[in-house]
Amino acid sequence: MQTVKKDTSLQELQRYGQSLWLDYIRRDMVRSGHLKELIERYGIRGVTSNPAIFEKAIDDSNDYDEDIRELIGQGRSAQEIYQILTVQDIQEAADVLRPLYDSTQGRDGFVSLEVSPYLAHDTEATILEARQLWKKVNRPNLLIKIPATAEGLPAIRQCISEGININVTLIFGLPTYMKVATAYIEGLELRFEQGETIGRVASVASFFLSRIDVLVDKMLDNAIDEGNYPEIAQSLHGRVAVSCAKVAYQMYKEIFGSDKFRKLADNGARSQRLLWASTGTKNPSYSDVRYVEPLIGPETVNTMPLQTVEAYRDHGHPAARLEDNAAEADHLLARLSDVGIRMNDVTSQLEAEGIEKFIKPYDSLIERLKKKGAAA
Repeated sequence: MQTVKKDTSLQELQRYGQSLWLDYIRRDMVRSGHLKELIERYGIRGVTSNPAIFEKAIDDSNDYDEDIRELIGQGRSAQEIYQILTVQDIQEAADVLRPLYDSTQGRDGFVSLEVSPYLAHDTEATILEARQLWKKVNRPNLLIKIPATAEGLPAIRQCISEGININVTLIFGLPTYMKVATAYIEGLELRFEQGETIGRVASVASFFLSRIDVLVDKMLDNAIDEGNYPEIAQSLHGRVAVSCAKVAYQMYKEIFGSDKFRKLADNGARSQRLLWASTGTKNPSYSDVRYVEPLIGPETVNTMPLQTVEAYRDHGHPAARLEDNAAEADHLLARLSDVGIRMNDVTSQLEAEGIEKFIKPYDSLIERLKKKGAAA
């Protein structure tokens, strides 16, 4: 009886319009049937990945050894081996999720694959790799992940215009989110003007949360130590990320409820759902479901690491809370300037750090693959 209740807390997220995606993938999970079980029992409705996830999956298991040896024997480079392995994993996960994609008419059932983190500031190279990955995976329920950098935005627009599904990653700020939504809509407009169908083009905007609080909390602690409006700083502690998400959702409603988008919607276009990412709690003094409970609402996605999924299964209490205290969230963010914190600076730093956090595991895995090749 208890197990059923715990599983229901995850399943109930759907009742409030939120899709639960898993921020985790590894080969044995897909091939053993565990992913299928998570879909059926937990209500998992999609999968996201990144270079750090793949680095851990490949490094922590023997599942890939035989393929790696074979590819080394073929004379493949480390970069080629990485892409072949990740494309295969994504294809297999996409096939498991395909029935869900079909039954939801393309609303859920997606799996995400990221372009190389080295391309974050190269528009043309990002477009070329997105096209290449889209063609190689060859699954309609694929989302190509492109970061929301200044150079990534035109790549997002172009890929959407070509009918390539995009997961826009590394969004940390509200002005950036506005640009991301605009790029998506402009991409749809270009595609529609070219006489192409727009009804099955999918995109999500991944707003990263816990990393915001990690950085801003440190800045608030410094303000308290320096006596810079300590009462205000203390009142903002641990509340900035969720406030950003709540304000972003209000922006989402305005953007995709506008007359401009309605013209596209009338021709089948879908809104670009907000996806809450980086939802694993990094501060041990905070609740382990801190970035889940207050952010449940219609037309949203929450992609959780497996640890957070299990935590919510154990003690989650689903309810529609995303629009609670929305005006207060806006006011809270405005108070950051009172203690000398500029969110534009925060966003820039987090974006740079986010790219680096993907480059390091990518480099680490490539180096290990090179060593395996040299040893062979």
